[in-house]
Amino acid sequence: MMRRVGRNTVATVFCLVWIFPVYWMVLTAFKPAGKILQPTPQFLPIDVTLDNFADALAKPGFVQDLVNSVMVVVAVVALSIVVAFLAATALTRFRFFGRRSFLIGVLVLQMVPVPALVIPLFLGLKSAHLLDTLFGLVLTYVALVLPFTIWTLRGFLHGIPVELEEAAMVDGATRGRVMRSVLLPLVLPGLIATSVFAFITAWNDFLFAYVIMKDSSGYTLPVWLVSFSTSTGTDYGGLIAASTLFALPVVVFFALVQRHLVEGMTAGAVKG
Repeated sequence: MMRRVGRNTVATVFCLVWIFPVYWMVLTAFKPAGKILQPTPQFLPIDVTLDNFADALAKPGFVQDLVNSVMVVVAVVALSIVVAFLAATALTRFRFFGRRSFLIGVLVLQMVPVPALVIPLFLGLKSAHLLDTLFGLVLTYVALVLPFTIWTLRGFLHGIPVELEEAAMVDGATRGRVMRSVLLPLVLPGLIATSVFAFITAWNDFLFAYVIMKDSSGYTLPVWLVSFSTSTGTDYGGLIAASTLFALPVVVFFALVQRHLVEGMTAGAVKG
């Protein structure tokens, strides 16, 4: 009994430590501008105002950058899931030359620091005349998330018996029908798990969006957040309120797919 109480206490403390920055961000977003930087912190919402959110939404470029972010995220999630599913299916169901080398390459790519890829990707997009285009930005994010999504879906597909596909093909189903009707429903939790990773990567990235996009009309929301800091100072109230709004879609998306996310991550981690 005492051991259980001790574990629960430690877990509660860790949860409070983890959630406090989030709580402080939301609390600060509702504070009046004059009380954000006051020396004595207020841990309870005493004076609440929506002025910071109004200032953030009135900031130039919000609507355009929001549209750009949504378009990029939807395209990245869709493309990465389709390509990763096809690649993972090929790796788990077929034997071909270079298969092991491809798997090693996927694993190595996951270990490469993201900043080290900026120059190669920039030069590649430049040679393909895709700089300063949302399509080029989408391709960049797809390239970043594919190693993880392929590896995760491969582990998940290993847990699906091949006999299910063979039985369907004996009944006359084609390979494409087997993938749509047999594999796809069974691998759905894994697809959702990898889609969350692709969503967060594309939604939160600042580095590539800033390097690749030169025209401000193509900026995404992470670049828009930088506009709150200028040479004359930083609008902390607007920045915190904008950051709170920026985090909401990720929280909502995660809450909607949380159950499938846990199932998919667990299966992808222990099977195969």
